[in-house]
Amino acid sequence: MGSETDGFQDDLAELGSAEEFLDYFGIPFDVRIVQVNRLHILQRFHDYLAKQEAGKTPEYAAWRGWLLRAYEDFVGSSAQQEKVFAVFHKADGSSFMPLSSLGD
Repeated sequence: MGSETDGFQDDLAELGSAEEFLDYFGIPFDVRIVQVNRLHILQRFHDYLAKQEAGKTPEYAAWRGWLLRAYEDFVGSSAQQEKVFAVFHKADGSSFMPLSSLGD
């Protein structure tokens, strides 16, 4: 790996929040969208990155594109609609437990 790739990986290791990732990649964003969806955006970003070839060297342009796509997924949508986390995949009423089922 070249020093440019090493520098990129070092930079990534320093990023901790959705805002830091978006700033690093130069992606303009609406603070209100990120405040509400920051974990969902980062998880979707992770999911997109996981679809890349295993062992492929990180590339700035590709990672920027995946982050932009993850952010844009939530610009006109919501966490409930995007269903990033398993909790949103449960069918309505599937968690219901009638009081009568609780016994001694």
